[in-house]
This record gives sequence, structure tokens and C-alpha cells, in this order.
Amino acid sequence: MARKPEKKRQEEIGTEFEEKVLYINRCAKVVKGGRKFSFSALILVGDGQGHVGYGFAKANEVSDAIRKGSEAARKNIYTIEMEGTTIPHEVYVEWDGAKILLKPAPQGTGIVAGSKVRSVLELGGVKDVIAKNLGSNNPLNQVKATFKALFMLKNRELCFAERQGKESL
Repeated sequence: MARKPEKKRQEEIGTEFEEKVLYINRCAKVVKGGRKFSFSALILVGDGQGHVGYGFAKANEVSDAIRKGSEAARKNIYTIEMEGTTIPHEVYVEWDGAKILLKPAPQGTGIVAGSKVRSVLELGGVKDVIAKNLGSNNPLNQVKATFKALFMLKNRELCFAERQGKESL
């Protein structure tokens, strides 16, 4: 079972975050006077040192959607479990239609991944990883699946300590 990730705010971490607009969607509603457009924005924030978050917001203007999305992203920052420059172990996750496979890679490999997954891992500070998107091409579902995969990662030392504690009982 996946552990509950710890959620932090930017003020708690204290580092400056880089912001990236991943996806903007335009939606049109046909009304009597013509088309009424609304926009949704998927925003990523991260410091490149193990902290990353995402926000999704809708508004009638692009700039408002981006602003609201970045505020939401800064409220939902999570810490990634890493081992050196890569992830501790392989993980496979399904979220809605998106299926994501993340594998650790040797140092110097870089990030081998699709654009949305790559952005999440880059802003999170993971340098070496191999990722494969096996399902949906919906950007929001890809990002949510990637975050779910990152939440499932466990530190090797903590796992060993838990096992030692259970064996002594």
C-alpha cells in the first residue's frame, strides 16, 4: 500500500521554485451570441532538489487560469524519495487511462521520458531515470500517474528498518 505523501507549502521549504506551464486547453461553449471560450491550465512547480507540485485551474482568461494554477501548485508541493540522482526502485502505476512505468537508471543516463513525465521528473530533481507512458496521452492523467508513481517510492533504509522491526515482534 502506498504511503501518504507529505504535503508542504513553499514557505515551509524556503527555496525558490521554478514554474512551468505544461498544458493549456481552450474550451468553447456555443451560446446565442456566438462562442464563449474558457481555458484550463496545468502548471508544475519544483526546485530541482526533490520538491515538486502541480496545479490545475480553469478560468475565462488564459492569464487567470495560469495564475490560479500556479497558486494551487504552490499549495501542493510534495517531496520525492530519491537515491542519489535516480529513483530507488522500479514502479508501475495506472491512473485513469494513463499507465506509467519508471525505472532507475545508471548515473549519466539522463531522463528518458515523454514530455509531461520528463517535466515532472526534471522539476523534481531526478537526473537519471527511464520512463515509459503506456496508456493515455491526456496530459493531466499523465501528470497524476507520475505523481502517484513518485508517491509509491520507498527509501531502502526505511524498508529495512521496518522489516527488522516486524521480525522482532
